[in-house]
Amino acid sequence: MIRAISTLSLALIAASSFFVAASPSASATVAATPKPAASAAATSKDLCSSTRSKWAHIQCEQFNSSAPGDEYFGRMKMSYLGIDNTYKDGAISAGAYTTDPKLISKLDFATEALRNWASKYPDDPQLPRSYFLGVQVLRKVYTQPEQQTTWEFMQILVTKYGNTYFGKVMKASLAKGYTEHWFGLAQICPTPLPPGVVAEATPSDTPTPSPAPGHPAVDVITPPCVAPSTDPAVDSPAAAESPTPPVSPSPAPTKQ
Repeated sequence: MIRAISTLSLALIAASSFFVAASPSASATVAATPKPAASAAATSKDLCSSTRSKWAHIQCEQFNSSAPGDEYFGRMKMSYLGIDNTYKDGAISAGAYTTDPKLISKLDFATEALRNWASKYPDDPQLPRSYFLGVQVLRKVYTQPEQQTTWEFMQILVTKYGNTYFGKVMKASLAKGYTEHWFGLAQICPTPLPPGVVAEATPSDTPTPSPAPGHPAVDVITPPCVAPSTDPAVDSPAAAESPTPPVSPSPAPTKQ
């Protein structure tokens, strides 16, 4: 009888210890059960909405809209700092004005990279500075494509970035007026008249019309005329078509 009671007691103790040991495992199983996923509205929440001030909110938005410093654009793989430095150096090299094809090639690569950058990160806060630097150098390049790109960059600064420092400076500059400059094609100088012959009166030049609204004034610079060649051998078509016959070599001297 005592043995049976002892066996029953041991069985009860073992059962109670089993349930006590199993309780943490059950809790762990409940804890390990994944919670339901967050709603789509919570995941799409504005990253900058938790900022404590308006200034911090603006800084957060600018940071999230900026291009990475190690990302490169255009065929020449230029960073935004490389674009700015190309424009700065070009403004110094151009002097008062220039048509240097080597410099124009460098500036065109920077402009291409700037367009690529702006298409990928349209809200980057560094873009107004680069547009402004582009205007400062491209307005000195007296070719039609660069002059038209200058006007395009000016309009971007005024319309899209009008509230920035560079946009306000450009508005003040355009209020004074802007004229595009580029060189026309050089013409051959007229042939001098014989002595005693008086040239006929030529009509006066037609004045340049005023620019249309929203367009800049244009000044096409006429370069000096090119004097025709005075060498008849160069101007003669026959001389150009019949080349000089080769000179026959002299026979070798014979031994006496």
